[in-house]
Amino acid sequence: MTKSPTLPSHDLVEGPARAPARAMLRAAGYDEEAMAKPMIAIVNTWSTVTPCNMHLRGLAEHARRGIEQAGGTAVDFNTIVVTDGISMGTPGMRASLMSREVIADSAELAVRGHMLDAVLFLVGCDKTIPAAAMAAARLDLPSVVLYGGSIMPGRLGDKALTIQDVFEAVGAHSAGTIGDGELLEVEKAACPGAGACGGQFTANTMALAMTFLGLSPVGLNDIPATHPGKPKAAEEAGRILVDAVRAGRNARSLITPASLRNAVVAGTATAGSTNLVLHLLAIAREAGIAEHDFNIDLFDEISRATPVIADLKPGGRFMAPDMAAAGGSALLGRRLMEAGLITDAPTVTGGSLFAAFEGAEETPGQEVIVTPEQPIKARGGYGILYGNIAPEGCVVKLAGHGKLRFDGPAKVYDGEEACFDALTHGQIEPGDIVVIRGEGPVGGPGMREMLAITAAIQGRGLGNDVALVTDGRFSGATYGFMVGHVSPEAARGGPIGRLRTGDRIVIDVDARVIETDADLNAREPVALPRRPDVIGAYAKYARLVGSASHGAVTSGAGE
Repeated sequence: MTKSPTLPSHDLVEGPARAPARAMLRAAGYDEEAMAKPMIAIVNTWSTVTPCNMHLRGLAEHARRGIEQAGGTAVDFNTIVVTDGISMGTPGMRASLMSREVIADSAELAVRGHMLDAVLFLVGCDKTIPAAAMAAARLDLPSVVLYGGSIMPGRLGDKALTIQDVFEAVGAHSAGTIGDGELLEVEKAACPGAGACGGQFTANTMALAMTFLGLSPVGLNDIPATHPGKPKAAEEAGRILVDAVRAGRNARSLITPASLRNAVVAGTATAGSTNLVLHLLAIAREAGIAEHDFNIDLFDEISRATPVIADLKPGGRFMAPDMAAAGGSALLGRRLMEAGLITDAPTVTGGSLFAAFEGAEETPGQEVIVTPEQPIKARGGYGILYGNIAPEGCVVKLAGHGKLRFDGPAKVYDGEEACFDALTHGQIEPGDIVVIRGEGPVGGPGMREMLAITAAIQGRGLGNDVALVTDGRFSGATYGFMVGHVSPEAARGGPIGRLRTGDRIVIDVDARVIETDADLNAREPVALPRRPDVIGAYAKYARLVGSASHGAVTSGAGE
């Protein structure tokens, strides 16, 4: 056998001492020819529990075909997924952000443990996407991230639906504006098959970020899950990865301050999920990028300079398949390129972002992607605020409304369940600033998303009349005046733990301020309730996880 000594797998299979390893590989179906080629991991997040990932097992076969046709040998692994849409509003949601670390860890261990030469990640639901990029950054091997694609819209009459509509219907149901039968109709119609949630929620936001980071070939992530072109996209991803191995295009050559900034611009221009902040910070830290080169304040700076030019849910009209049909990430990129809002950068294909964007084709008459000169909103969808409530910062989501200031009395709840109960019993009123604490990375643990709350607020008709502040986080489907990632969190002694119901809070996006005139220093922090279920992985996570303002990573890279 003759294998390139530059490949990590050379030391796994070459030489007399490696006969036992070769013997076991032969038993698994790898002959000498297979072992002599670049050995490429397919790290799959397939599962039957969620539409976001249920089709990835089939895509893996097409990715394998592309790898083998290009002269590589595919080695398959599977890792976990925790689906946000199913666990939302339950204690299970605490596992979601934790799963990001487990997915990244498991991919790293599988690839390092078998000394493989490259990795193709097949991803779907929210946390699998940033986890793939985090693992790629750690491994620094040739890497491709292929998103399984968006779900198609559900239909109820002439209305297109997403899972967002189901959560909002729950709020409408609790307010008595729709009955059991209407809620059931929405539930049955919203999710027609395979694919991740269809708006510019976290999955589609992060899939777009992978394209602008250069880890996903331009256009492949745009293709919806059930589109007949998706299998060919998986084959192409496999071929591209083998070429990247031969050319030595490793992940850290793509994950740079410039490409991360491009990803922020893309997320901002599409009014994407606030989880982009958390995940890009984590990816940057895993790639060894210093905080002064990429930090939380860049999101505010970029949002002030970047208009929203994609009319996407949750705040807009359209869904990811509509954007794909309009011209996709290439058209969006061309608009941003022509406006001078992004910089050129290399991609895993060996070509540049700008070269790919120049080939964008716009569908005549499309209304999804507009121009920066005539934007949907002049200001992007993120703000970073500081003050005596959040000394280390917090993230405000601006999608779906035009407000830049809110002040009012606090209504404080320890945990999501207490707030949801108050909301469903009509105890939250126009003008309130709802505070949910004890839901941060440590306090949750796991920093639950608050879509059940925020959608119920919308469903009860309060979306324009209340604000929400939390040390937890939000779903990409959330819209309204929402402030999350408050740091330090209550469980780490943060001042949010000293707020009391009735305290006056001012949220001023232009001034980048979130503060109260209450004397927080004179108070003791609230004693958060201890929960007996914080054991095992939950306890380990709570012990290791860092601040949300640094990406909430457990590797120690973010502190």
